[in-house]
Amino acid sequence: MSDEMNKPKNSNGAITNKANNTSGTDKPEGNKYEELHFVDTNQSVWNYSLFTDEDIRNFQNGTHYRLYDFFGNKQLAVLNTHGTYFAVWAPNATFVSVTGYFNEWNKSSHPLKVRLDNSGIWEGFIPGIQQGEAYKYHIHGYKGIKLDKGDPYAHYWEKRPYTASITWQTDYPWQDDEWMKKRSKHNSLNAPWSVYEVHLASWMRPDKNNEEVYNTYQQITERLVPYIKEMGFTHVELMPVMEHPFDGSWGYQGTGYFAPTSRFGSPQEYAAMVDAFHQAGIGVILDWVPSHFPYDAHGLFMFDGTHTYEYADMRKGYHPDWNSYIFNYKRGEVKSFLISSARFWCDRFHTDGLRVDAVSSMLRLDYSRNKGQWEPNEFGGNGNLEAIAFIKDLNETLYRDFPDIQTIAEEATDWPKISRPTFEGGLGFGMKWMMGWMHDTLDYFKMDPIYRQFHQDKFSFSMMYFYDENFMLPLSHDEVVHGKSPMLYKMPGDEWQKFANLRILYTYMFTHPGAKLLFMGNEFAATSEWNYKSELPWELLQFVSHGGMKYCVQKLNELYRSEPALYENQFSDDGFEWVDLNHRSESVMVYKRKGKKAKDDVLVILNVTPVVRRDWEVDVQGKEKWSEIFNSDSKEFWGTGDVFNPDIPSLLVDKKAKYYRLKVHLPALGAVVLK
Repeated sequence: MSDEMNKPKNSNGAITNKANNTSGTDKPEGNKYEELHFVDTNQSVWNYSLFTDEDIRNFQNGTHYRLYDFFGNKQLAVLNTHGTYFAVWAPNATFVSVTGYFNEWNKSSHPLKVRLDNSGIWEGFIPGIQQGEAYKYHIHGYKGIKLDKGDPYAHYWEKRPYTASITWQTDYPWQDDEWMKKRSKHNSLNAPWSVYEVHLASWMRPDKNNEEVYNTYQQITERLVPYIKEMGFTHVELMPVMEHPFDGSWGYQGTGYFAPTSRFGSPQEYAAMVDAFHQAGIGVILDWVPSHFPYDAHGLFMFDGTHTYEYADMRKGYHPDWNSYIFNYKRGEVKSFLISSARFWCDRFHTDGLRVDAVSSMLRLDYSRNKGQWEPNEFGGNGNLEAIAFIKDLNETLYRDFPDIQTIAEEATDWPKISRPTFEGGLGFGMKWMMGWMHDTLDYFKMDPIYRQFHQDKFSFSMMYFYDENFMLPLSHDEVVHGKSPMLYKMPGDEWQKFANLRILYTYMFTHPGAKLLFMGNEFAATSEWNYKSELPWELLQFVSHGGMKYCVQKLNELYRSEPALYENQFSDDGFEWVDLNHRSESVMVYKRKGKKAKDDVLVILNVTPVVRRDWEVDVQGKEKWSEIFNSDSKEFWGTGDVFNPDIPSLLVDKKAKYYRLKVHLPALGAVVLK
């Protein structure tokens, strides 16, 4: 139950609040409604409001970013009577009522009152309704259409396939103070970012053969938190946890932009999971989808019988790829809704970062459209100017209010300055997914090693444009579904060679500049594509090959976190140097990762052919003595363990320039890291 009833009251029984409080409390922070003394307590719904005139102006102008403190349902007391205040935006409605189990789903007994300021907000206080009541809004909309809609601002929904909202708040006694005080260092762009991408339903199930059964948030916490801690990832990224009706959308077609999904439990149980991650020193990133939403009858589509949240012009308002609808970024109320949603997850649930989905589709009017299916903007270009303005405001707001988080763009084009500040003409994201690196790298490693000598440019091309953005290297869920094959089976050769190729690919990824992201199952070389209906093939870990791959990723995470040269300058041109790209025919490539101090530099040598190369000569500037700190061919990883470097001979070849010639043994299909 809410603890609203214990809050101090003023003389007429109304809750006393400050309209502009930004403390993140879950209590309604509205004004004393001036008409409160006109309340007719004989009515089923009492006149009451949490909105000030300033709130309404900001809402309409697209500059109100705390709407979750006002809209939705709030359990409170009016005239010493406990109940729930409801508020919903339905600007083209002629009638809105609250219907639920409390009134036997009567659609006329509890009508809300529309405000007289043309805001389109319907609101009212219903005595007696407490936390835990299922409800919907019954709406008489445009041209007399009658609709039953869930609450866009609800914090809790019925478990699918049921679609009602539930009166509920997000109060939670957080115990992550230590994390929150220090997370600016942990989430800095100069800190290691090794992200484990997870789909909560299918990571592990209580019954792997029953897709209708889930682990609870508590059970997920008990299993997932220690696993990620063991593996050494710095962050977890959760595929959308926002409420969504269809499992097959993986969460990317949502209806509850202010609610963790009820599939696994309550908002408080979700908060406890985030709390546990933080207490374990692990940051939490959420996938967030402001690009489109589905047409489910209880959701946002045609909310009051008209195109309320989506563009009315289907050249801008419809997504042909996903059979879904695009938010109207020009409309102030929609912009306020979306930025409030983003802020909500950072405020109420201590989120450390938002990975914003499908940014490319937001930016471009011609995205997935042929000639004649889109209309240029006012300057004749293909940019959605309203979406661009929205994205800039989103990032400016989040970094202003939560300077110790990161926003990450899933953007696959050459749109400039995605991760540059808005004052430099950028979009303001902290990072951008490096899709080009992912495609080129997978194309390269898919090749039979005999052909790699002819395609070295595909391997090295990433550093030609790396410094344009702050890049995150993703090997995500999208690469192991829809016939693309699991990571292991993208690799050529026999079984041993497939594993060796994958180990060297991961070594390349973890030693390449930029943040890292690895989808669940990739760390132990799953042998099947990801299937949201089942769980990961954990039984593979009984085999030494898969267990060795898991341990290899664990040690790569340890290497990444422990070597400052691999993260201190990961977005700076001071952090990387090609040492040797002149051996195409042998397919041996050498590069240096450089820290703020020369003593921290590491040397990475990749031998991407199945040929052992002993006494391989490498000329390196700086230090004379080098030692091997990582070898992807280690027996612990299911490598041969036969080719390693207990001692590395060094010969001075240019005293003035401090160049030394090293002789290094290179394992077949192997990577060695020297320091």
